[in-house]
Amino acid sequence: MKKTALALAVLASVFLAAHAQNPLPSETPDEFKAPVDSFDYIKRSVMIPMRDGVKLNTVIVIPRKARNAPMLLTRTPYNAADMTNHAESSQMDVMLQGYDNLPDVIGKGGYIRVVQDVRGKYGSEGDYVMNRPMAGSAFNASQVDHSTDAWDTIEWLTKNVPESNGKVGIIGGSYDGFTPLMALVNPHPALKVAVPMNPMVDGWRGDDWFHHGAFRQVNLAYIMEQVVTRRNDAHWFTSHYDDYDVFLRAGSAGELARQRGVEQSGFWRKVAAHPAYDSFWQSQAVDQILAKQPVTVPTLLVHGLWDAEDIYGAIAVYKAIKPNDKDNKVFLVMGPWNHGGQDGDGSSLGPVKFSSDTGLHFREEILLPFLDSYLKDDAPAAKIAPVTAFETGTNKWRALDTWPAGCTTGCAIAPATLRLGANAKLNLTNSVPAPLNAPSQKNAYDEYISDPAKPVPYRQRPIPQFGYDEAKGQTWPRWLVDDQREASGRTDVLTYTTGVLSAPVKISGEPIANLLASTSGTDADWVVKLIDVYPDQVAAQPAMGGYQLMVSADIFRGRYRESWATAKPIVANAPLPYRFSLPTANHVFLPGHRIMVQIQSSWFPLYDRNPQTFVQNIFYAQPADYKKATQRIYHDSYIELPLVGATVK
Repeated sequence: MKKTALALAVLASVFLAAHAQNPLPSETPDEFKAPVDSFDYIKRSVMIPMRDGVKLNTVIVIPRKARNAPMLLTRTPYNAADMTNHAESSQMDVMLQGYDNLPDVIGKGGYIRVVQDVRGKYGSEGDYVMNRPMAGSAFNASQVDHSTDAWDTIEWLTKNVPESNGKVGIIGGSYDGFTPLMALVNPHPALKVAVPMNPMVDGWRGDDWFHHGAFRQVNLAYIMEQVVTRRNDAHWFTSHYDDYDVFLRAGSAGELARQRGVEQSGFWRKVAAHPAYDSFWQSQAVDQILAKQPVTVPTLLVHGLWDAEDIYGAIAVYKAIKPNDKDNKVFLVMGPWNHGGQDGDGSSLGPVKFSSDTGLHFREEILLPFLDSYLKDDAPAAKIAPVTAFETGTNKWRALDTWPAGCTTGCAIAPATLRLGANAKLNLTNSVPAPLNAPSQKNAYDEYISDPAKPVPYRQRPIPQFGYDEAKGQTWPRWLVDDQREASGRTDVLTYTTGVLSAPVKISGEPIANLLASTSGTDADWVVKLIDVYPDQVAAQPAMGGYQLMVSADIFRGRYRESWATAKPIVANAPLPYRFSLPTANHVFLPGHRIMVQIQSSWFPLYDRNPQTFVQNIFYAQPADYKKATQRIYHDSYIELPLVGATVK
């Protein structure tokens, strides 16, 4: 037995010695070369040098048969490699299917697709700065920005992509919509067209970071993940199923940022240091930057009427640059979309149906002809209206000459008034009263208690973590069409309603809230919502019976009543006027419907809580600062409507 064991041990040692001298060959080749000859496209990854020597990772996807083809560029912080490889496929259309690529446009148009990581993200060199300010400004002492990077990129593309015709268009949505706007600041001669879709424009006035001074704290996760690592490797973690609990238990937004490590983000530190609309934000307002120069590049601005992220930007840019449009190069499209909804199926949004695929209509009938007309050598001029606006309520597209406009001829927009009345009544008149000052009747008001310990949810609880996964209940992209009945039943929400409409009421433009209000505190938030109330029964869609659909809504932080740039305490218990605009609408309240206005003092956790006691910086408010307050809304208050004086056809 011992001899056998000894023999086996000897054999084992001999085997191991032999194996050490002759290891098993690796089955992995030194370099795998994919057999791509059958693919209908060619993909190249290149590092394009910028003027300061930094190289930017750029993926170029070329239709295999491309000759003299135009290029369609997107500059992104969201990973160019992933955006140009949504599926392992030999077909370009399938491979590109996904965010911002619009394969049904690129494929039909025969475009060369170019996607580039902005500096500091994913495969690109350099440092990342959120919405990098203009070069040479007080907040960017360097000589490079998104404008110069776009110029240098286009210069390289025109000289190094032999399959192209030397013409470039730039397109993208959200952050990728901000970069086309920056490319317009000093446009390269080869830049022939720009399509900014739901772009980030002014982070304080009404896009991603603030709305009228109230901080959109659900974006803390984005601020962390987008900035603290090059490849978005750090992730916001869940601790509660209901985000309402996450933010409420943390206290202030600043305290939650500390708990989650967001303070390591340089951008967060800038946000926290600039809660008011000071020079930091003013100098970055892209609409104001572009307003200072003539329009030289044909530009198609795309706006979603229910955009939960950047509902301010596209309209702000249109208003800023249209006066400088001497050659009719500025176009606007407004659709019934959420953030980026124009990229996909636009036949409905949540329970609201639109009678047709509005996204497909936009891409095939507007976007593709627009791009072709400016980027292809032999394409005819695009026959699209200066403004193409979807009219919600009637679910019809309107071709208009300008915006706002109710129709091309035979109608006009005139201010009308929705006045708040006693007994929760809302009265529509064609006159607009004088600016608010003091109450016309001392006791003509409604009041409620605003309790920071029980803020009004911005949607029905539980509220899953901010996300885009419908299977997980992460329906953030469509929350603006949520039924508002949950809020209208709360005692800390005032609700005013018209009678049943006997004729259509059409609005085109920005409603304006004019509140005469007081608070027993020294600071307050005011939320105003304009709502379309459906008939009690809807035969074609029973679930829409009595539905309360927001048409336009926003928040205003009271400390900025006198100046956006300087916060001041509110005089307690003094009726004071507050005037602020709501997002653009193009809507018809149909006969049988009613119009509703809701007013409240929190919209949580979408926006951080106002402690209702004035503190210098709400990001650092302490638990003792948060106090109940009695809010009074006087019946002199009204909503100014951009009423279209024409019969709806």
